[in-house]
Amino acid sequence: MRIHNFALLLLLAAFIACQPSQSKFDQLQLEEATIAELHENYKNGTYTAKDVVEAYLERIEKYDQNGPKISSVITTNPDAIAIAEQLDKELAEGNIRGPLHGIPVLLKDNIDTRDKMANTAGARVMEGSMPVQDSYIVEKLRESGAIILGKANLSEWANFHSNNSSSGWSGLGGQTKNPYDITRNPCGSSAGSGASISANFAMLAIGTETNGSITCPSSANGLVGIKPTVGLLSRSGIIPISETQDTPGPMARTVTDAAIMLGTMVGVDERDSYTDASEGKYHTDYTQFLNEGALEGKKLGIFTPSIGSDHKTDTLMYETIRFLEEQGVTFVEIDQIGARTAGRDSYNVLLYEFKDGVNKYLESLGGNATVKDLEEIIEWTLADSVSMKFDHDILIQAQAKGDLDSEEYKEARARMLKETRENGIDKVMKEHDLDGFIGITGGPAWKTDHTNGDNFGTSSSSPAARAGYAAITVPMGFVDGLPVGLTFFGGAWMEPEMIEMAYSFEQLTKVRKAPIFRNYEF
Repeated sequence: MRIHNFALLLLLAAFIACQPSQSKFDQLQLEEATIAELHENYKNGTYTAKDVVEAYLERIEKYDQNGPKISSVITTNPDAIAIAEQLDKELAEGNIRGPLHGIPVLLKDNIDTRDKMANTAGARVMEGSMPVQDSYIVEKLRESGAIILGKANLSEWANFHSNNSSSGWSGLGGQTKNPYDITRNPCGSSAGSGASISANFAMLAIGTETNGSITCPSSANGLVGIKPTVGLLSRSGIIPISETQDTPGPMARTVTDAAIMLGTMVGVDERDSYTDASEGKYHTDYTQFLNEGALEGKKLGIFTPSIGSDHKTDTLMYETIRFLEEQGVTFVEIDQIGARTAGRDSYNVLLYEFKDGVNKYLESLGGNATVKDLEEIIEWTLADSVSMKFDHDILIQAQAKGDLDSEEYKEARARMLKETRENGIDKVMKEHDLDGFIGITGGPAWKTDHTNGDNFGTSSSSPAARAGYAAITVPMGFVDGLPVGLTFFGGAWMEPEMIEMAYSFEQLTKVRKAPIFRNYEF
């Protein structure tokens, strides 16, 4: 009997030895973890910030750099573990820096950090371009205790380079994949930010948006994304497209975590004059607007141009509208916001401001820049076979423009802002006594196609993007196993109202679920 039991024990030990060891990420139970859960575990001594950073780095290596090779992280911070150790020491001494103490964050790789990481916009010509100081929002993140875990891949030059490019592709980072189905596209220029947080490679990420580049990847990857009013968050130290439309914003798995992150980054920055207008309008704590009953009694405009591209997505939207009506929301159908010519004017503004902004950004780097101006970027890029996987015609169009004193530029910008603000969102909201708008953020992720480029299907980002107003997307549901988001958008400085409604919707539905890397054989 004893011999028999001993033999069984030997067999059991051999079986256990043959099983793959559980990853540190799984041991710490970090999948879909929130800021509050991490802080509770830090407080209880269950694990440390160093443990969490090591777990995320291990997971990035396993699934992002190898395995399904999501390619959402372009580089990791070599100092991340040391930073975590310092934050653990401070916490043990009773010193909590702020709401993001010990929280790992990924930054889109167009955001300056003064450390050992370059800032490249994903472009091979920018490889080795080292910032001379932190961007303003990175300063604020560090002050709040965040750990900059690394830089996320992006569509090269924030998707402002080619007429037939693939979202999520950059010459430096390759093609980012959608973690719900690795044959599908992650969408938008903040593709790496979206895919990485969805796949649980970090807790939070920063994206940037000119038109749809926070909202679209958030939708396609099952995330919450906040596109703030232009000027709420500083753009200093961010490789630009447009000073009129650009803004960074948080991307997270919950409205709560996105709201916490937003509040840590606000403030007036002398390096970005647009932030002057935020004085008295920003909040350092947006969690005060997390109101579960916020939808009752609201009157919202349905942005109907976002409906009609796909019957399955439309069906989900109509189901959502009926659900919201049950919560006490009334609706008005809105088929147009401002003049249809705003798109043409916006594109012209972007061309002028991209040339001006990139040249100024490169000049600010001094001797640390790899090239001196847009003209050199174009010359280098056109001669590089890897970069020329896609045409770079938009760069050439921008170079052909004059400076910001051009009458063509000034007239286009004035027309665009008047039609999207005074004659657009502001006018429609006033006429119909609206609390905001809703629209389909985007359809289910399309098959990545390097021959024909992107197939966005539908979007509701343009009205708020061109006006520079507030928007937030939240998971609405799934179409054929792929996430689809619902956007709430409104007027200037309406982040509190948009967060309230998005949070209420999220808490009523709770449709977010972690991706499973479909179409990859483990």
